[in-house]
Amino acid sequence: MPFWLSIVMVGIGLYIRLGILETPVFQRVVAEERVARAPVLEVIRRQPKEIILTALARMAEQAPFYIFTAFVFTYGTRVLPGSRDLLLIALLNATVLSFAVVPLSGYLSDRIGRKRMYLIGAVTMGVWGFVYFALLNTAVPGWIFLAIVLSLVPHDMMWGPQAALIAECFTPRLRYSGFSLGFHLSSITAGGPAPLIATALLAVTGSGYVIALYILFCAVVSLASTIFLPDRTNRDISEEQAYGAAAERAGGT
Repeated sequence: MPFWLSIVMVGIGLYIRLGILETPVFQRVVAEERVARAPVLEVIRRQPKEIILTALARMAEQAPFYIFTAFVFTYGTRVLPGSRDLLLIALLNATVLSFAVVPLSGYLSDRIGRKRMYLIGAVTMGVWGFVYFALLNTAVPGWIFLAIVLSLVPHDMMWGPQAALIAECFTPRLRYSGFSLGFHLSSITAGGPAPLIATALLAVTGSGYVIALYILFCAVVSLASTIFLPDRTNRDISEEQAYGAAAERAGGT
């Protein structure tokens, strides 16, 4: 039933999207007839570094998210004496908390910088993995509930500024394609395999702390990658337009 009801959300999302105007920068690209004919191929040729860096920067957000929302049911029911209902109710509360943390993180990123906010979230994620499994391993329902409710907070600290941080890495005429490639490349390489990797680590070691080490590894990769990303927080978008045009002219010569 939730799957079929999601059709309603798709319709609402489509209605909202069709009513949103394109950004002034993109409208300028269209007006100047500079729309790329093959944007995917062009962005791969011109900005491969940004695609790879943005994909790697998402590791600390993607992999732990699927551990906290999918693998937790395996760990909670097979390793801990927890009930599936407790895990599900706690996870639902975690998503409710995200309604506040995600926009708050985005707001803070406008104040202190998207890159800085993202780095803070990655550091928090690296530490949180150990706290998370320490709380779960107490096998006390109250601590289990708290661990799961708070589990998405480090993720949300990165998710809030992530869209703007990644999008602003690419020149306007290639931004949509560059963003999509980096974003979904991480979903395939970091997000999808995460529960499988966590399950394999648990089967081999029997310890949740080894999975916390895996989360720490993802956080380190994200930190190292994000450091090399530009931070264009609150910069005039016309400057990036000029930068993109200049870079394209340089590439053409």
